[in-house]
Amino acid sequence: MSSSVSKAPYYYVPAPTRHPIVTSLGLLGFGYGASMWVNGSTFGMLLCLAGVIWTIASLYTWFGDAIHESETGMNSVNVDVSYRWSMAWFIFSEIMFFGAFFSALFYARSIAMPWLGDIDNKLLWPDFAATWPNAGPAGLVDSFKTMGPWPIPTINTILLLSSGVTVTWAHHAMREGHRKQVIQGLAATVALGAIFMCFQVYEYIHAYSDLNLKLSSGVYGSTFFMLTGFHGFHVTMGAIMLAVVLFRTMKGHFTPENHFAFEGAAWYWHFVDVVWLGLYVVVYWM
Repeated sequence: MSSSVSKAPYYYVPAPTRHPIVTSLGLLGFGYGASMWVNGSTFGMLLCLAGVIWTIASLYTWFGDAIHESETGMNSVNVDVSYRWSMAWFIFSEIMFFGAFFSALFYARSIAMPWLGDIDNKLLWPDFAATWPNAGPAGLVDSFKTMGPWPIPTINTILLLSSGVTVTWAHHAMREGHRKQVIQGLAATVALGAIFMCFQVYEYIHAYSDLNLKLSSGVYGSTFFMLTGFHGFHVTMGAIMLAVVLFRTMKGHFTPENHFAFEGAAWYWHFVDVVWLGLYVVVYWM
């Protein structure tokens, strides 16, 4: 069965559904459990994990219903336009999310650092050196080494740029009706994303064990792990999205004219690539 968009002028409105409240209960359990977990509660850990499983199961059924609506031709052109605007605004919100962290890094390096190192603050922090990377006043943070661009970050850059090429190849193949090439391109993209994450896990192990670089290593450590960690999370989510699209493509979903699920995932993946290029330059080189 292939996806279809009805030409009818109406806007399909689904029947009342339990999915929002059920998913909210899972998120509530996750949030409450996580807050208990960080305070040393074993029950909090169990509640957090149960909330994650509950949420994933709820989203699986929710998205399954949405896919069924698309595959049975219930969605009109208006719904397709709504999906596109929704994905565009979602990606815009993600741009603002990363913009906040890039701004925090810029503020720490270009504004707070010179201000703390000027002559007025020498009385408070006589041993403070206004250089980047910075571990704060001497003695408060254990010494650490910074993470350079070679070799893992550069390899990861090549991997993500290559994945951008493969997902674009798959998109063009989808528009031309070459399903086999779509499957090959998507499989390559998901594989490249998985390899990227394996390298990042190794990088984090190397940072902790060999460089003594941790989240608590001053403003450098906190911004490094917040930026690269959240980006890694987004790569994981993007790879999962593309894997779902790959599975659906193998089942015969989508047509050259109607395949927004693919396009939305591809948009997200290109966004992830662009963010990484910014990280590669600002975090690893500068």
